[in-house]
Amino acid sequence: MKLGSLKSPLSADGELCVVSRDQKTAVKVNPVSSLREVVEHWEEQEPKLRALSDRLNAGQCEDAFPVRESDFQAALPRTWLFADGSAFIHHIRLVRKARNAAAPETLLTVPLMYQAESGRFLAPTEEIPQVDFSHGTDFEAEVGVITGPVPMGTTADEALKKIRLLVLINDVSLRGLIPAELAGGFGFFQSKPNKALSPFAVTPDELGPSWREGRVHLPLNVNYNGTFFGRANAGSMHFHFGQLIAHAARTRDLAAGSLIGSGTVSNEDPSVGSSCLVEKRTIEQIESGEAKTPYMKDGDTIEISMKNERGEDLFGRIFQRVRAVRR
Repeated sequence: MKLGSLKSPLSADGELCVVSRDQKTAVKVNPVSSLREVVEHWEEQEPKLRALSDRLNAGQCEDAFPVRESDFQAALPRTWLFADGSAFIHHIRLVRKARNAAAPETLLTVPLMYQAESGRFLAPTEEIPQVDFSHGTDFEAEVGVITGPVPMGTTADEALKKIRLLVLINDVSLRGLIPAELAGGFGFFQSKPNKALSPFAVTPDELGPSWREGRVHLPLNVNYNGTFFGRANAGSMHFHFGQLIAHAARTRDLAAGSLIGSGTVSNEDPSVGSSCLVEKRTIEQIESGEAKTPYMKDGDTIEISMKNERGEDLFGRIFQRVRAVRR
């Protein structure tokens, strides 16, 4: 099942719709108004939505309408919590090397995670605003899961059962601000502005055999300024999503609608490229003594998507352009 949120002048949560598997048509869901409400009442709403999805895919919805990319907000326009993990060890080691920081001793045993902005996610085709290019604008291509309610102390195995939907994420990062913020000992804030989500959220069964062991075993396609940049496989997570959810819920209940990010998808194989600029810059520094690839500038574009084993698009695409704004 595939869900989306149409732009609406009446609600910041958008207008919920079911999207066909081929992403060509959609149908509005009434009276439920938002994706977050669906997740909050999943046991009641999921069977109704799945029946509607089946009718839509069979061409039996008279009120179906064509899907237009520009009509959609982020699949989940806003929510209670976005906890972003860092489950790809290769990425952690590279970014730590980039800022001359040692990897933690618990790198392989305790997930890294920070609490990110969740009050508004950028639409998948919304521009990335930048007020100062010395801040070092970077993209980070990730996979995320949206959970039902998760009780405090939930185990990793039980946490996997709480996953309701999956999305793609562009975790916009300002690399020039990160070192000073972390040096202050209180973590990310200004260096982690609004993120973008894919237009569509999908239930795990839509991934077929590619969803297993709490991981999405598919490449995440990243094109930068219209050119191939990376296709690292998201299945290479060291910590799976159940472990990330359990880590987030160690000392608190998680509300239904919580978004948990995988962190930047990263593989050790250099032939698959990267999912963020800082990795490429660090590799250049190691190989030639100098980072040659600049951070994003006004007009640069980033495209993030994922296809299943049959070559069918799963989440729609994130396609964003950087825009300089005046302060």
